[in-house]
Amino acid sequence: MRIRILGCSGGIGGRHLRTTSILVDNDILIDCGTGVADLSIAELAQIDHVFLTHSHVDHIACLPLMIDTVGDMRNRPLTVHATPATVEILRAHIFNWAVWPDFSEIPSIDAPWLRFESIAVGQIEDLQGRRIAPLPANHTVPAVAYQLNSGKASLVFSGDTGPCRELWHAVNAIDNLRTLIIETAFSNRERKLAETSQHLCPSMLIEELRYLQSRPEIFITHLKPGQIELTMEEIEEGIGEFKPRMLQNNQVFEI
Repeated sequence: MRIRILGCSGGIGGRHLRTTSILVDNDILIDCGTGVADLSIAELAQIDHVFLTHSHVDHIACLPLMIDTVGDMRNRPLTVHATPATVEILRAHIFNWAVWPDFSEIPSIDAPWLRFESIAVGQIEDLQGRRIAPLPANHTVPAVAYQLNSGKASLVFSGDTGPCRELWHAVNAIDNLRTLIIETAFSNRERKLAETSQHLCPSMLIEELRYLQSRPEIFITHLKPGQIELTMEEIEEGIGEFKPRMLQNNQVFEI
């Protein structure tokens, strides 16, 4: 599995800040934030599956536009995999004809450009030997993390989450974990905001990593613009033995 980071910022601004989106090979997206907009039309048309962690706009911003842009170039619907709660939110608040057309029924109900497929924690989706499994997460809306498993190695992406013991139980059960991408949205001075919004700050990340029983590579994502350097300094001071690194746009992982 070739995993390319299209966006990993907690906000926008400037040429290099793109919100969350990860391209797996050429045909799978994990989340659909503003980083997807950097793909060419030909690349967008190749995407058959989108796995959403949750419904917040920084993780779905490009989904309506992508479907509208390439729907007529494809011979089958784009499949959006999400929890039933996330699907309900998307239907009610995005694909509702008021904000955006409902592409699950156009150009026709029998041949739509979009279809939804419900997922659940622990349910494994096998796409030609590439196994994608939702893991627990704890956020202000229903959310999941994901394990991407090639068979040889696994990468875990936390999505947006606050403290979540269940996530670590699931992570510790993975015997081929190579890479952990975990969010840390705020610096320590905004810990209360992190707690309220169910994100992590460095001191909370330190508390969470105490439950981690293996030593994968750790990459930090979802850093807020304007606090990137401070937050990474606080992380490195607190968990330097894990050698965490900041996730970068266009970074590639092979598993």
